[in-house]
Amino acid sequence: MTARGEGSATLAGVIFDFDGVLADSEPLHLRAYQEVLAQRGMTLAASDYYDRYLGFDDDGVFRTVSRDQGRELDEETLAALIRVKGERFDALAGQGEGLFPGAAACIRRVAVEAPIAIASGALAPEIDTVLAAADLRRHFRAIVASGDTPRSKPAPDPYLRARELLRPHVDAAGLDPGGGFVAVEDSMWGIESALAAGLRCVGVAQTYAASRLGTAHLVVPTIADVTPATLRAACRGRI
Repeated sequence: MTARGEGSATLAGVIFDFDGVLADSEPLHLRAYQEVLAQRGMTLAASDYYDRYLGFDDDGVFRTVSRDQGRELDEETLAALIRVKGERFDALAGQGEGLFPGAAACIRRVAVEAPIAIASGALAPEIDTVLAAADLRRHFRAIVASGDTPRSKPAPDPYLRARELLRPHVDAAGLDPGGGFVAVEDSMWGIESALAAGLRCVGVAQTYAASRLGTAHLVVPTIADVTPATLRAACRGRI
């Protein structure tokens, strides 16, 4: 575990990314994208997906991949691609893929300490399906999903909205609203989004090597290593 900086150790709220942090679903998203894009005569290599497109939501992936391959999508075509991709992802996820080892335990122990939320580029039904199957949806006070904000990551909008939705729960719990709101992220784009929103950030090196998550205030190997103590340590970092 590596950390940087010092500051307040007060924990007010925690906002998790979903894919790559809680849900081991990035390979399923990649397969769904590849199959849908192939129907339009386009390709998406795994290396390109993880290096260039992972931080985008469905809208951003289809727009950017198409533009990079010399295509322009009208809004009707884009909507159809997103719909079909979502259907294909649901079919793949229905084969039994779910959460990373230790993710459920992490959610349960952190939710006891502070209100928790999700800020993700995934579709809301995808998030709800995975969480409901593990009986975890009830722990989250808010979920910000694809399309819920004007801009997606790496813009700060998803984290700003999630923090806004958590504030009443922070007040109701009698926690200090001036304390730390901590994001838990697995990608450089997500960390950029969280930092731009004024959050501390814990990087989880499940998708990328820890060396690529160095802008986070603290980096741990897996979601199983995220504890209330870990999150309070991140609160001691200075942005």
